[in-house]
Amino acid sequence: MMTKAGVRRIATSAGAVLADPARLSRVANPGAAPLGTLPPEKIFEPEFWAARGELAEVTGGRGSAWFVAGGGWVLRHSRRGGFIARLSQDGYFWAGESAVRTFAEFRVLAELVSRGLPVPAPIAARYERRGLLYRCDLITERVAGARPLGAVLTLAALDERGWRDVGTTLARLHAAGADHADLNAHNILLDGEGRVSVIDFDRGKLRAPSSPRKPAGWAARNLSRLQRSLTKISRHLPPERCSAATWQWLLAGYSEAPAHAPG
Repeated sequence: MMTKAGVRRIATSAGAVLADPARLSRVANPGAAPLGTLPPEKIFEPEFWAARGELAEVTGGRGSAWFVAGGGWVLRHSRRGGFIARLSQDGYFWAGESAVRTFAEFRVLAELVSRGLPVPAPIAARYERRGLLYRCDLITERVAGARPLGAVLTLAALDERGWRDVGTTLARLHAAGADHADLNAHNILLDGEGRVSVIDFDRGKLRAPSSPRKPAGWAARNLSRLQRSLTKISRHLPPERCSAATWQWLLAGYSEAPAHAPG
């Protein structure tokens, strides 16, 4: 079964996989079997990548995540947080395939990538259902040479241009209706050239576009969440790394972005 933009839905014994065949066809390890010829569930198993010598754990975050496929992809197994994690660390209540978290994130990312926005391209997503619960995983392309904004700030100050670029990137995403559920200093990446990307759209949604001149309520909440995150990390940083002035630079870049959605 094919879905929008050539994405393929593949039924499995316990659930289903969404995959982009064009991106999935690559072979990271020349001596291994082509990925497109393998059972689709295989690529979501860390043991599979370990056997190919292509597994490296990613530190930080609530979920379990690894760099795979020669370091070019990120595999993330969704895990719960908070009190409910005491009942099930990675089980979510089944409410239909349309509500599967990683399928929803896959579709949000695919749409944003199609509009030329700086988010990681989705490779594949899956769920496995067991009675009233399901477990899920997502594979995306890794943003090459990029580090989280929080990590960048621990090493050096970001100049005014850099902060404005962060703001402009967020405004572009908001102009496309991209509502990020957990926008923080760890989900904004900067590469060696200063290019900005945004990752981890778990529970994210596509909404009506928001203007950078007058952010919609959801867009304003995204910015407030980011500001709280920056305030938190600033407690352990030199004052000039993250201050009222740097936040104003970010807001200036945000307000100066084009008011229309790309694509």
